Amino acid sequence: MTADAPDADGREGGRPTADGRAARRVQGTYYTLTLGNTLAASFIWGINTLFLLDAGLTNLEAFAANAFFSLGMFVFEIPTGVVADTLGRRASYLLGTLTLAATTALYWMLWVWQSPFWAWAVVSVLLGLGFTFFSGAVDAWLVDALTATGYSGSLEAVFGRAVIVGSVAMLGGSVLGGVIAQLTNLGVPFLIRAGILVVMLVVAAVLMRDLGFTPERGAGPLKATRTVLRASITHGLGNRPVRWLMLTTPFTTGVGFYAFYALQPYLLELWGDEGAYSIAGLAAALLSGAGIVGGLLAPVVRRRFRKRTSVILLSTITSAAVLVALAVSANFWVAVVLIAVWGVSSSIDDPVHRAYLNDMIPSKQRATVLSFDSLLGSAGGAAIQPILGRTADLGGYGFSMLWSGVIQALAVPFVLLSRAQHDPADTAREVTSAPQPGDEPTTDAALPPTVD
Repeated sequence: MTADAPDADGREGGRPTADGRAARRVQGTYYTLTLGNTLAASFIWGINTLFLLDAGLTNLEAFAANAFFSLGMFVFEIPTGVVADTLGRRASYLLGTLTLAATTALYWMLWVWQSPFWAWAVVSVLLGLGFTFFSGAVDAWLVDALTATGYSGSLEAVFGRAVIVGSVAMLGGSVLGGVIAQLTNLGVPFLIRAGILVVMLVVAAVLMRDLGFTPERGAGPLKATRTVLRASITHGLGNRPVRWLMLTTPFTTGVGFYAFYALQPYLLELWGDEGAYSIAGLAAALLSGAGIVGGLLAPVVRRRFRKRTSVILLSTITSAAVLVALAVSANFWVAVVLIAVWGVSSSIDDPVHRAYLNDMIPSKQRATVLSFDSLLGSAGGAAIQPILGRTADLGGYGFSMLWSGVIQALAVPFVLLSRAQHDPADTAREVTSAPQPGDEPTTDAALPPTVD
């Protein structure tokens, strides 16, 4: 690189270029949205299961309510992904924020009224609708905007910093949520979450602009849906490395949802005081801290391996082994260490997994394909959470952790199948345009040899 050549961050001779400043603004907006979204959500993450149980639901019903949330995401993923690809990523985000604020308030009202299970199921589905407006749209907005502004650094670095930002927000929100619940009641964190979402609605309306992407607004909604869905299937399930990677999602996401929420009452059980809500928040706080460490380590670990699938495979196996170890641990502090290891492993996987997937999807279909990937995760959550919840009812939380590890391990063969396709994105290290014939991601020949 010459003294005046722009680097990956858009600097020329040590000075930021116009494109560099634009790329940093895009990243700043992305991190702001990540911070606000995660802070809002995390206020209830540490006490959500306790909140549902306090409302009179059984373990089976509590995790079935979570499963209905996943079902809502499953049903609405493709329609809302089409919204992002036809009306725009910004419009999709704003609709999601508005929907989540309203349904969070409804959730609080169900708790106040001690409502029957069917009401929780309905509102949980609507919560899932709110999140589907986010899934795919925000990452698609980021990658398109970075490409449009000339950013040429690695996606792992951007996603890794986003994991750190989200983990910091999760740490603060989950701890505060648990403390506030203990000082007041289990409903107050839900009201705080709704308030933060209203603030984020205003922030996104001011900061977000669709860059590097022109929504398809000429066709009617049904025709647009068919067109985008057909192309998305072609570039999703029709693309073998993408297909095999997406088929890992039902197992990893389904287990991740269950384990995250089951760790709250499991830690309380190991601690010996079911009313210590701040201890329940410790599970979310631990994973937040682990996320910060994992986000910092992700680019470093990625540089040690030539292929992204090597990192994904290592993280998947480690996560499964930790869940099995949690099943046989009866000591609170050992469980704390294992939860931290699980969080670090998952947080290393996340940026690499997202970068690999994004590099294999064309821009026009990016939001919908990413939504389809999220749809498969929601399907896994809808199927796996009730099963593991019932397992906890029959054999305890430790027994359910054992089966969580077994189910997580089922993702390993699909990672290997994606790896076997030798897609150029597996070895890519910089932001590239969406892969088209003759325009595939390339490796950085200047980097030293690394482990495969």
